[in-house]
Amino acid sequence: MKTPVEVIEAASNAGTSKAALSDKGGGRFWLLAVLAGIYIAMGGTLSVILGYGFPEITAANPSLQRLLSGAAFPLGLILVVILGAELFTGNNAVLMPSVLSGRISAFSVLKNWVLVYFGNFLGALFFTTVFVYLSGLTSAEPYHGAVQHIAEAKVSMPWGVVFIKGIAANWFVCLAVWLATTATTMPGKMIGCWLPVMTFVALGYEHSIANMFFIPIGIMEGARVTIHQFLIDNLVPATIGNIVGGALFVGTVYWYINKKTK
Repeated sequence: MKTPVEVIEAASNAGTSKAALSDKGGGRFWLLAVLAGIYIAMGGTLSVILGYGFPEITAANPSLQRLLSGAAFPLGLILVVILGAELFTGNNAVLMPSVLSGRISAFSVLKNWVLVYFGNFLGALFFTTVFVYLSGLTSAEPYHGAVQHIAEAKVSMPWGVVFIKGIAANWFVCLAVWLATTATTMPGKMIGCWLPVMTFVALGYEHSIANMFFIPIGIMEGARVTIHQFLIDNLVPATIGNIVGGALFVGTVYWYINKKTK
């Protein structure tokens, strides 16, 4: 197991490599970004199928639905971390030690975030459209109504609430990335990813890349949600909150702690 100081050094090295990859661009970078969106959509799909597949039981036990969905969703981050992919929300934290140490520029960080974000969006929409909607996974009840309800609920919250939930979501996600970086074995990395991500899903926080699956599949299945509502009422505040939660509460905080202990 790595020490906290070793984790910061590993994150700094990873952040430098990630920034160099996005600065260079090319097919390899875009494939890694698209794959991350696909992986998160895979986790979202599993969370819907498991979490909403037992309506008679979960109706009387609402926390059970949250637990089942939460237990399934971490599949996405586990695939990102172990197989390697470029995930916007994880990069919010991972690039901070590098930029704060002066190893990369703020422009490189912003460029990485923007490009990875759009790559994630493309990957999530691709998987959602082809392997969920067109395959009919959510065309019948109880999943049809469930994805409609999820999408409509996500765009109905006040902007500030989505922002706060976005902070919390990526705080947990980036803590998961930090725990996975601490571990040196595959089981350790999987557990490190699973616990915090399961928690944020069970608590109902807002993850921008996950919502690139949850809201579009709801729209495809007939949810009363417009593209404007999707982008402005949910995706924008969730994204800004995710940046704060990952970049400030994890990447910056742990860089500062490490810096002060040198």
